[in-house]
Amino acid sequence: MNESHNQALDIPGTPLDVPAASPDVRELTAEEIQARVLHRDGLMLVIDKPCGLPVHRGPKGGPNLEASFDGLRYGLPRPPVLAHRLDKDTSGCLVLGRHRKATASLGLLFKHGKIGKTYWAVVEGGPAEDEGTIDMPLGRLNVERGWWQKPDPDGQKAVTNWKVRGRGNGLAWLEMEPVTGRTHQLRVHTSATGWPIFGDNIYGNGPRFGEPRLHLHSREIVIPISRNKDPVRVVAPAPAHMRERLRACGWNGE
Repeated sequence: MNESHNQALDIPGTPLDVPAASPDVRELTAEEIQARVLHRDGLMLVIDKPCGLPVHRGPKGGPNLEASFDGLRYGLPRPPVLAHRLDKDTSGCLVLGRHRKATASLGLLFKHGKIGKTYWAVVEGGPAEDEGTIDMPLGRLNVERGWWQKPDPDGQKAVTNWKVRGRGNGLAWLEMEPVTGRTHQLRVHTSATGWPIFGDNIYGNGPRFGEPRLHLHSREIVIPISRNKDPVRVVAPAPAHMRERLRACGWNGE
């Protein structure tokens, strides 16, 4: 995916979007990444990205998700490529194009906001209301921090719809739909509104390394990849590191 597409992506991940990689992170084996395939057809794959593993190789090397893509060829001459990206510490639905034409089509769908994206987040505190919209333009924090963002009246338009799915233990379980696709949009919007995502080590109160990890999960993605077929809908199961706090907020395990 070309770097010029970054602003069209939902939550891009870059080498600068988090502190140095956690020392316990490792690359996935072919069997492990194949076990994470949620959907497969002739055009694309949707995989369940694990929390803590960058999608790209950083400037200093290190484990990354792309290094395992050769295990996802399934008979094709080349491995799939990223159609979009997720933050290093965001888990869930990640879309890969299986060949050049499919990847280009997916890129256009993401760029023009045609793909439906639903995230689950556990936030500290939480909104007083049960649903709403955050309309808050975002701009780059500074040159040194790369992709890190801040609220900026003169920045790019950023809109997020949200709904409370449950509450408990001083936390709230949110279902969030980014209308726009700005870098770190959900993380900045929740933090700036007064309820940072639990475990966020950039915009919230999470630790530099270790537990608790970021409680942000790409739960569902809806992709209208074929004109003559219904959109492909894929759901990623709640990751292990979020389940305890999701249950505290009323999640029943489904």
